[in-house]
Amino acid sequence: MSSFILDYFNYRIVAQYLDRFAEGLGNTLIATGVSFVLSFVLGTIMAIIMFTQWKVLRSLIQGYVTFIRSTPLLVQIYLVYFGLPVLLPFTAKWPEMWLGIAALVINCTPYMSEIIRTGIGSVPRGQVEAAKAVGMSYGQRLIHIVLPQAFANVIPPVLGQTAVLIKDTSLLSLITVFEFTSAGLLLNSERVRPNESFLTIAAGYLAIYCVMLFLSHQVKKKLAGPAWAAKG
Repeated sequence: MSSFILDYFNYRIVAQYLDRFAEGLGNTLIATGVSFVLSFVLGTIMAIIMFTQWKVLRSLIQGYVTFIRSTPLLVQIYLVYFGLPVLLPFTAKWPEMWLGIAALVINCTPYMSEIIRTGIGSVPRGQVEAAKAVGMSYGQRLIHIVLPQAFANVIPPVLGQTAVLIKDTSLLSLITVFEFTSAGLLLNSERVRPNESFLTIAAGYLAIYCVMLFLSHQVKKKLAGPAWAAKG
Protein backbone atom coordinates (compact mmCIF):
# COMPACT_ATOMS: atom_id res chain seq x y z
CA MET A 1 0.00 0.00 0.00
CA SER A 2 2.80 2.41 0.90
CA SER A 3 4.57 1.87 -2.43
CA PHE A 4 1.25 2.34 -4.25
CA ILE A 5 0.76 5.73 -2.57
CA LEU A 6 4.35 6.75 -3.31
CA ASP A 7 3.75 6.05 -7.00
CA TYR A 8 1.12 8.80 -7.07
CA PHE A 9 2.25 11.14 -4.31
CA ASN A 10 5.78 10.85 -2.96
CA TYR A 11 5.66 12.79 0.28
CA ARG A 12 9.40 12.25 0.70
CA ILE A 13 10.05 14.52 -2.27
CA VAL A 14 7.74 17.14 -0.79
CA ALA A 15 9.64 16.89 2.50
CA GLN A 16 12.84 17.84 0.69
CA TYR A 17 11.19 21.11 -0.38
CA LEU A 18 9.50 21.99 2.90
CA ASP A 19 11.86 24.92 3.50
CA ARG A 20 10.96 26.39 0.11
CA PHE A 21 7.24 25.83 0.71
CA ALA A 22 7.61 27.51 4.12
CA GLU A 23 9.37 30.47 2.50
CA GLY A 24 6.70 30.73 -0.18
CA LEU A 25 3.90 30.41 2.37
CA GLY A 26 5.43 33.19 4.45
CA ASN A 27 5.54 35.51 1.45
CA THR A 28 1.97 34.57 0.50
CA LEU A 29 0.73 35.40 4.00
CA ILE A 30 2.67 38.68 4.05
CA ALA A 31 1.29 39.74 0.66
CA THR A 32 -2.24 38.71 1.65
CA GLY A 33 -2.13 40.33 5.09
CA VAL A 34 -0.71 43.67 3.95
CA SER A 35 -3.00 43.79 0.90
CA PHE A 36 -6.05 42.94 3.00
CA VAL A 37 -5.38 45.63 5.63
CA LEU A 38 -4.67 48.36 3.08
CA SER A 39 -7.58 47.46 0.80
CA PHE A 40 -9.97 47.18 3.77
CA VAL A 41 -8.98 50.62 5.09
CA LEU A 42 -9.08 52.26 1.66
CA GLY A 43 -12.30 50.43 0.78
CA THR A 44 -13.93 51.69 3.98
CA ILE A 45 -12.93 55.27 3.15
CA MET A 46 -14.30 54.90 -0.37
CA ALA A 47 -17.54 53.39 0.92
CA ILE A 48 -18.03 56.27 3.35
CA ILE A 49 -17.41 58.80 0.56
CA MET A 50 -20.15 57.14 -1.51
CA PHE A 51 -22.67 58.22 1.15
CA THR A 52 -21.56 61.86 1.05
CA GLN A 53 -22.55 64.72 -1.24
CA TRP A 54 -19.11 64.93 -2.88
CA LYS A 55 -20.26 64.19 -6.42
CA VAL A 56 -16.85 64.55 -8.08
CA LEU A 57 -15.20 62.07 -5.71
CA ARG A 58 -18.13 59.69 -6.05
CA SER A 59 -17.84 59.80 -9.84
CA LEU A 60 -14.10 59.13 -9.68
CA ILE A 61 -14.65 56.17 -7.35
CA GLN A 62 -17.35 54.74 -9.60
CA GLY A 63 -15.03 55.03 -12.60
CA TYR A 64 -12.21 53.34 -10.67
CA VAL A 65 -14.48 50.50 -9.56
CA THR A 66 -15.72 49.98 -13.12
CA PHE A 67 -12.20 49.90 -14.56
CA ILE A 68 -10.91 47.37 -12.02
CA ARG A 69 -13.93 45.08 -12.32
CA SER A 70 -13.75 45.06 -16.12
CA THR A 71 -10.04 44.25 -16.54
CA PRO A 72 -8.13 41.07 -15.62
CA LEU A 73 -5.93 41.10 -12.53
CA LEU A 74 -3.01 39.81 -14.61
CA VAL A 75 -3.18 42.92 -16.80
CA GLN A 76 -3.35 45.13 -13.71
CA ILE A 77 -0.28 43.44 -12.22
CA TYR A 78 1.69 44.07 -15.40
CA LEU A 79 0.47 47.68 -15.60
CA VAL A 80 1.64 48.29 -12.05
CA TYR A 81 4.90 46.39 -12.49
CA PHE A 82 5.92 48.19 -15.68
CA GLY A 83 3.92 51.41 -15.42
CA LEU A 84 4.20 52.49 -11.78
CA PRO A 85 8.00 53.05 -11.91
CA VAL A 86 7.44 55.26 -14.96
CA LEU A 87 4.69 57.35 -13.33
CA LEU A 88 6.38 57.44 -9.92
CA PRO A 89 10.16 57.09 -10.44
CA PHE A 90 10.88 56.48 -6.76
CA THR A 91 9.01 53.16 -7.02
CA ALA A 92 11.62 51.88 -9.51
CA LYS A 93 13.71 50.81 -6.51
CA TRP A 94 10.85 48.92 -4.91
CA PRO A 95 11.28 45.13 -4.71
CA GLU A 96 8.91 42.97 -6.70
CA MET A 97 6.99 42.08 -3.54
CA TRP A 98 6.05 45.72 -2.92
CA LEU A 99 4.93 46.20 -6.51
CA GLY A 100 2.92 43.00 -6.30
CA ILE A 101 1.23 44.16 -3.09
CA ALA A 102 0.46 47.52 -4.73
CA ALA A 103 -1.24 45.70 -7.61
CA LEU A 104 -3.26 43.50 -5.24
CA VAL A 105 -4.37 46.54 -3.22
CA ILE A 106 -5.40 48.41 -6.35
CA ASN A 107 -7.39 45.36 -7.47
CA CYS A 108 -8.97 44.42 -4.12
CA THR A 109 -9.92 47.89 -2.82
CA PRO A 110 -12.94 48.42 -5.14
CA TYR A 111 -14.40 45.04 -4.19
CA MET A 112 -13.93 45.79 -0.49
CA SER A 113 -15.51 49.19 -1.03
CA GLU A 114 -18.63 47.71 -2.60
CA ILE A 115 -18.92 45.10 0.15
CA ILE A 116 -18.57 47.65 2.94
CA ARG A 117 -20.91 50.09 1.18
CA THR A 118 -23.56 47.37 1.21
CA GLY A 119 -22.91 46.80 4.91
CA ILE A 120 -23.27 50.49 5.70
CA GLY A 121 -26.50 50.61 3.74
CA SER A 122 -27.87 47.68 5.77
CA VAL A 123 -27.66 49.57 9.09
CA PRO A 124 -31.22 50.59 10.10
CA ARG A 125 -31.87 54.24 9.40
CA GLY A 126 -33.71 54.59 12.70
CA GLN A 127 -30.54 53.91 14.67
CA VAL A 128 -28.71 56.66 12.83
CA GLU A 129 -31.56 59.09 13.48
CA ALA A 130 -31.61 58.11 17.14
CA ALA A 131 -27.88 58.81 17.37
CA LYS A 132 -28.48 62.24 15.86
CA ALA A 133 -31.23 62.87 18.40
CA VAL A 134 -28.89 62.28 21.35
CA GLY A 135 -26.34 64.70 19.91
CA MET A 136 -23.78 62.38 18.32
CA SER A 137 -21.57 63.95 15.66
CA TYR A 138 -21.16 62.42 12.20
CA GLY A 139 -17.85 60.88 13.21
CA GLN A 140 -19.28 59.45 16.43
CA ARG A 141 -22.19 57.92 14.54
CA LEU A 142 -19.81 56.25 12.14
CA ILE A 143 -17.47 54.91 14.82
CA HIS A 144 -20.01 53.82 17.43
CA ILE A 145 -23.17 52.98 15.45
CA VAL A 146 -22.68 52.47 11.72
CA LEU A 147 -19.29 50.86 11.14
CA PRO A 148 -19.41 48.19 13.90
CA GLN A 149 -22.73 46.88 12.58
CA ALA A 150 -21.63 47.22 8.96
CA PHE A 151 -18.45 45.24 9.58
CA ALA A 152 -20.35 42.51 11.44
CA ASN A 153 -22.84 42.24 8.54
CA VAL A 154 -20.19 41.93 5.83
CA ILE A 155 -17.89 39.33 7.41
CA PRO A 156 -19.06 36.51 5.08
CA PRO A 157 -18.48 38.46 1.82
CA VAL A 158 -15.22 39.90 3.19
CA LEU A 159 -14.17 36.33 3.92
CA GLY A 160 -15.01 35.37 0.35
CA GLN A 161 -13.06 38.31 -1.06
CA THR A 162 -10.10 37.48 1.18
CA ALA A 163 -10.14 33.91 -0.11
CA VAL A 164 -9.99 35.32 -3.64
CA LEU A 165 -7.13 37.59 -2.56
CA ILE A 166 -5.17 34.64 -1.17
CA LYS A 167 -5.52 32.77 -4.45
CA ASP A 168 -4.69 35.89 -6.46
CA THR A 169 -1.26 36.08 -4.82
CA SER A 170 -0.32 33.10 -7.00
CA LEU A 171 -0.18 35.48 -9.98
CA LEU A 172 2.68 37.36 -8.34
CA SER A 173 4.95 34.51 -9.41
CA LEU A 174 4.74 36.02 -12.91
CA ILE A 175 6.70 39.06 -11.70
CA THR A 176 9.25 36.82 -9.93
CA VAL A 177 7.77 37.08 -6.43
CA PHE A 178 8.57 33.81 -4.68
CA GLU A 179 5.30 32.81 -3.02
CA PHE A 180 3.57 29.51 -2.24
CA THR A 181 2.70 28.61 -5.82
CA SER A 182 6.26 29.41 -6.89
CA ALA A 183 7.56 26.79 -4.45
CA GLY A 184 5.36 24.15 -6.05
CA LEU A 185 6.42 25.21 -9.54
CA LEU A 186 10.04 24.99 -8.45
CA LEU A 187 9.50 21.41 -7.24
CA ASN A 188 7.83 20.47 -10.51
CA SER A 189 10.52 22.09 -12.67
CA GLU A 190 13.36 20.38 -10.80
CA ARG A 191 11.81 16.95 -10.15
CA VAL A 192 9.00 16.78 -12.75
CA ARG A 193 6.47 15.65 -10.14
CA PRO A 194 3.20 17.45 -10.91
CA ASN A 195 1.15 15.49 -8.35
CA GLU A 196 3.45 16.44 -5.49
CA SER A 197 3.69 20.00 -6.73
CA PHE A 198 0.07 20.92 -7.37
CA LEU A 199 -1.58 18.77 -4.70
CA THR A 200 0.69 20.36 -2.09
CA ILE A 201 -0.21 23.81 -3.40
CA ALA A 202 -3.92 22.96 -3.22
CA ALA A 203 -3.61 21.54 0.30
CA GLY A 204 -1.74 24.63 1.46
CA TYR A 205 -4.38 27.05 0.18
CA LEU A 206 -7.12 24.88 1.67
CA ALA A 207 -5.41 24.96 5.07
CA ILE A 208 -5.13 28.75 4.93
CA TYR A 209 -8.82 29.05 4.05
CA CYS A 210 -9.86 26.80 6.95
CA VAL A 211 -7.87 28.90 9.42
CA MET A 212 -9.39 32.06 7.98
CA LEU A 213 -12.88 30.57 8.26
CA PHE A 214 -12.31 29.82 11.94
CA LEU A 215 -10.99 33.32 12.63
CA SER A 216 -13.91 34.95 10.83
CA HIS A 217 -16.32 32.90 12.97
CA GLN A 218 -14.62 34.18 16.12
CA VAL A 219 -14.63 37.79 14.93
CA LYS A 220 -18.31 37.65 13.96
CA LYS A 221 -19.19 36.17 17.35
CA LYS A 222 -17.25 38.96 19.07
CA LEU A 223 -18.87 41.75 17.05
CA ALA A 224 -22.41 40.39 17.05
CA GLY A 225 -22.62 39.77 20.79
CA PRO A 226 -24.22 37.08 23.00
CA ALA A 227 -27.36 36.56 20.92
CA TRP A 228 -25.43 35.41 17.84
CA ALA A 229 -23.07 33.32 19.99
CA ALA A 230 -26.03 31.48 21.56
CA LYS A 231 -27.56 30.89 18.14
CA GLY A 232 -24.24 29.70 16.67
